[in-house]
Amino acid sequence: MTTIHTVALLIAAVGCGMVAGVFFAFSSFVMPALKQLRTVQGIAAMQSINVSAVTPAFMSLLFGTAAVCLALLVLEVTAFAGETSRLVQGASIVYLLGVTGVTIVRNVPLNNRLAGLNPESPDGTAFWSDYLNDWTAWNHLRTVAALIATGMLMAALHT
Repeated sequence: MTTIHTVALLIAAVGCGMVAGVFFAFSSFVMPALKQLRTVQGIAAMQSINVSAVTPAFMSLLFGTAAVCLALLVLEVTAFAGETSRLVQGASIVYLLGVTGVTIVRNVPLNNRLAGLNPESPDGTAFWSDYLNDWTAWNHLRTVAALIATGMLMAALHT
């Protein structure tokens, strides 16, 4: 394993772990806290969070990790073989599908729909309960996927 390859694996593992931590925080206490607020307050708070989350730091972490995983996947498929390669390929696929894919296909559309709602409207109130349940369920999946990818990449670093 070259130094560049090892550094890329380390960056991907740390990135996956950090993403897992952010998602775990949302699943374990942010969303439950929002659920305890009055609907109008919960909607307004989540709308604000969703705007605040789109920062260079978080987007670089989320999608930069995806870019490193994609590069590693291509490298491993084309240039390497063996147990380490299978671990890196698996981790990359898990992150790309379970984190990036779920984010784009499930969580972001829910966020976009929430963003267009007036927190005080009947539509906002009606959507909020479903949003909390659906968004959190998909976030649990993203958390687990990021954790699995982290573990696989850490294992790859030790083989």
